[in-house]
Amino acid sequence: MFIETEVTPNPDTLKFLPGKVILEVGTANFTDPDGAGASPLAEAMFALTGVAGVFLGRDFVTISKSHEIEWDDLKPNVLAGLMQFFTSGAEVLIAGADDNVESIDENEADADIIDQIKTLLDEKVRPAVAGDGGDIVYHGFKEGVVYLQMQGACAGCPSSTITLKHGIENLLKYYVPEVTDVRAVE
Repeated sequence: MFIETEVTPNPDTLKFLPGKVILEVGTANFTDPDGAGASPLAEAMFALTGVAGVFLGRDFVTISKSHEIEWDDLKPNVLAGLMQFFTSGAEVLIAGADDNVESIDENEADADIIDQIKTLLDEKVRPAVAGDGGDIVYHGFKEGVVYLQMQGACAGCPSSTITLKHGIENLLKYYVPEVTDVRAVE
């Protein structure tokens, strides 16, 4: 098995491409070892010293490191851990595990606007942030404000604020005039 590695805009995050489907549908984000119980793969990665986050996409795994460790020290361990995991045949996610997303209390009258926002996110934004090793999660729309959460390589990335405010906000405002602001949710 050959695993490619790509740099991301976030210097503390690398994208690993094992050449196979990781998740058939959706993404999974693990920001600490305590929350990784739903994924044997995430647990295996958090067992490595220096791993601070694990993000699973369709065909990639994004690993975030702690500031104290260098990629030259961590990357070989991550590659070995990924190879060992994938050759074991273990499940990536435990069946029935669900990532509960907290959402904003939305007004039912905004249903058409919300559908437009979600469609734009799915068709125009998600592919771009996935290319950088991340994802964006919709949390709600209320009084003109769209609430989004950046995940994977996009979380904590120095350019994530620019992406959110200038890229995504401008796109949404252009196509959906009811949008007045985009705010990050942690």
